[in-house]
Amino acid sequence: MIVLYGPDGPVQGRRVAITGVGVLAPGGIGRAEFWDALCAPQSHGDRRVTAFDPGQWFTPREVHRTDRFTQFALAAAALALADAGVADDYDLQVDPARAGVVIGSGTGGITTMEQQVLLAQERGLRRVSPVLVPMIMPNAPAAAVSMRYGWQGPCESTVTACAAGSHSIGNAARLIASGRCDVMLTGGTEAPIAETALAAFRNMTALSPSGYSRPFDPRRDGFVIGEGAGVLLLEEWERAVARGAPILAELAGAANTADAHHMTAPSPGGAGAIACMQLALADARIEPSAVRQVNAHGTSTPLNDATEAEAIAKVFGVPGPPVTSIKGVTGHSFGAAGAVEAVASVLSIDRGLIPPTAGHESADPGMLIDVVHGEPRPWEPGPIVSNSFGFGGHNGCLVIIPARP
Repeated sequence: MIVLYGPDGPVQGRRVAITGVGVLAPGGIGRAEFWDALCAPQSHGDRRVTAFDPGQWFTPREVHRTDRFTQFALAAAALALADAGVADDYDLQVDPARAGVVIGSGTGGITTMEQQVLLAQERGLRRVSPVLVPMIMPNAPAAAVSMRYGWQGPCESTVTACAAGSHSIGNAARLIASGRCDVMLTGGTEAPIAETALAAFRNMTALSPSGYSRPFDPRRDGFVIGEGAGVLLLEEWERAVARGAPILAELAGAANTADAHHMTAPSPGGAGAIACMQLALADARIEPSAVRQVNAHGTSTPLNDATEAEAIAKVFGVPGPPVTSIKGVTGHSFGAAGAVEAVASVLSIDRGLIPPTAGHESADPGMLIDVVHGEPRPWEPGPIVSNSFGFGGHNGCLVIIPARP
């Protein structure tokens, strides 16, 4: 159980089961390919989902009328349902009014927007697509998923930069825990690799000039932009048990806070991140000493990695639990990052291994954390804290634990 706070004080929330995961990320589509990619060396340059063929998922008309970030979300949702043993015709036997969607994004349809602005400049405003607005709006993925499956419950989009995926999952879990919904498709999606976006991040010196992501390594010099999507199928625990669902893990707690400090820099000493991790653990009713892994935000920027490492050490002590960042493989997919990392956390429980931090070769003497690197590390699965920290001072933390009776 988790504790929620309503108008009349604390109430006991229903347990939230994770019964399916869907992922599209650089190096792999689906849980098997994605896991293999997490354990492989990183590539150079931006991280694209090169194996994605929209024709496998959509008609030519649908491809033409949806931005890539929406296509990713629809494909990931279908993968999550299939992973949960749900047929394409949707036989969960849930009341559509009690099934919802929460999918976040940081940049929305930025690639389509860039293309259409260039088209308007070159050929005139009359050539701008009449479906431009529904293609670029950040809520397009959630809306498209709800329409595809006929889910009529809450349909929301969380737009909190790099924390959007984690915030979406936490918000969806609360809709189940509170009794409002029984089933949710939730996560994050992003397709931000547009020339204008690349230039903007390059000009603000956030991108790695070397083209390599090196989380928590002394040589880290910025992040590498990635794309992709992660979607989880969440179900009320007893309902999942009754239908014989494959319960992969439990979403035991979630929290979000704001640094209220700076638009791009974290608060000094990691105060916002510390508060967020502590609140998430309290929500899950888990002591810091019980945590067995931290899936870090770990973007590979000098300041953010140092601040997160300081926050982790303050919450969990030194050396604390093993820490991993998957961004050396996936790059930084902004609004999708937290959801893709939640999928990685679920698979870490399933495989009994902690994926290594690709790109990390030596310890930074100023960071007192145990970074998993080189090879996957065997572990006895236990509670995982998954961190996401976004521009604007948005902090999101999830607590994912192994399934138990």
